[in-house]
Amino acid sequence: MTSSVSVIIGGTSGMGLETAKQLKDEGRTVLVVGRKDTSMASAQDTLGPDAELVNCDLMDRDQVNQLIQRIEQESRHIDQLVNAAGVFKPKAFVEHDQADWDFYMELNRAMFFITQAVVRNMERAGGGSIVNIGSMWAHQAIKATPSSAYSIAKAGIHAMTQHLAMELGEKNIRVNGVAPAVVVTPIYGAFIDPDKVEETITDAFDAFHPLGRVGRPEDIANHVVFLLSDKAGWTTGAVHNVDGGVMAGRN
Repeated sequence: MTSSVSVIIGGTSGMGLETAKQLKDEGRTVLVVGRKDTSMASAQDTLGPDAELVNCDLMDRDQVNQLIQRIEQESRHIDQLVNAAGVFKPKAFVEHDQADWDFYMELNRAMFFITQAVVRNMERAGGGSIVNIGSMWAHQAIKATPSSAYSIAKAGIHAMTQHLAMELGEKNIRVNGVAPAVVVTPIYGAFIDPDKVEETITDAFDAFHPLGRVGRPEDIANHVVFLLSDKAGWTTGAVHNVDGGVMAGRN
């Protein structure tokens, strides 16, 4: 393995896309995994023709297995991995059905085994850095956005971050996470008119954050890129609150 590559799962929009853009601006080779044709095309335009995009629906086990096979056959060193895939659909606990639960758990299952394949590549090549995007909702419940199944899934991502850090430290693999609060991304398009996400989110949640505004994808990507880098070389097993101060206290 002579060359290296950064893999971003869920990298065709929002925080994942901004992370891929920043890494590419640093001169890195990026391999971005997404699933929607429209966002794939838009991401290709944003990242340029030399960015590698892979279409994979994380809800489809056959497609996930194909992606894992591709990773296992990768001759380059995957020295950076970002797990940025996510969907947010607030729903009251008593209204959740099994399909809701299965959806979130299937997403976690895909990221678990994709990460496993990447880690094997990192072990062969001598190390790497992983950043998982979790959520403030995994730390604290918010009555305005009931999301028990989502929060359980994201808490699982936080737990995976810590366990992998413990297991993989001796292999020179660092594993960290970030826990954002409300960030203006297409993820909210699952329950808000996609054309009105920004105005709806900012009107409703700016004042929720002690810093007085919701986040933007670059706020999260800035921190993800830092954690991936050698500047965070003595940091592993951390889940950083990148949340405008919400976990410190709310207005």
